[in-house]
Amino acid sequence: MGEYVTQFASLEHFDKGGVSVINDEPSSYVFSNVYEVTSNAKPFEKVAVAKNLDYVLEAVRVEGTSPWRTSSHDEFALVMSGTVTFEFIDLSPDAVERPGQGSIELAGEVEGPTMGHVIARRGHMVLLAAGSAYRYTSEEPAALLVQTMASTDTVFRWREICQTR
Repeated sequence: MGEYVTQFASLEHFDKGGVSVINDEPSSYVFSNVYEVTSNAKPFEKVAVAKNLDYVLEAVRVEGTSPWRTSSHDEFALVMSGTVTFEFIDLSPDAVERPGQGSIELAGEVEGPTMGHVIARRGHMVLLAAGSAYRYTSEEPAALLVQTMASTDTVFRWREICQTR
């Protein structure tokens, strides 16, 4: 049996991956590289890299401090590369109009009780709780993978980011 070596990628160092389809039609599969997508994304752009019904996985490049966001459902953020600080504020139910699905950007500063912060590094997952306001910060470019529902600012670039053959 051959020897396998696990290699961990980062935003600064990754090898472009691919799909090896055995005895099937390659057009039935897609593949995108989260690090490649985030290395080419604008800061805080939410690029869908996977979709299942209404749910998406968004690759997000964190560089500096994001605008505040909120969602009417729980979201999860997995730090793929770098260190990201997440800040949370408890929004009153009538503070903003909640989106039907996905998250929305909130204008300006947000008021409410501070819920705290989380400092997360590669491999750490953070709950972005429904009804809270959150923002994230990183001094160096970092990569997030956010599980959420598609919203008006989810960017779909399948032709640009997916390998289909």
